[in-house]
Amino acid sequence: MDRMYRVLGFWTGIFAVMFFVGDMYTASLLFFGQTGFFLLLSYLKLSERMYIYIFGAYLTVFFAGFTYYTTFLMGNGPAGH
Repeated sequence: MDRMYRVLGFWTGIFAVMFFVGDMYTASLLFFGQTGFFLLLSYLKLSERMYIYIFGAYLTVFFAGFTYYTTFLMGNGPAGH
């Protein structure tokens, strides 16, 4: 299971670099933070159950933040005019 967190760290790192190259610095910092988080967790040698619990908590925080952002902070697109 720790290898899957390294895979998550790899892909979030790829996204972070792509965001950085595309001059999207806020998104790149967010993804660099996630990369560090996943890589740190991958080397802790936790039990498989604990990795699943941490991933569930990560998803809960992500979905709550994403829902808040899209509901209250994101501006209207072309359909809103």
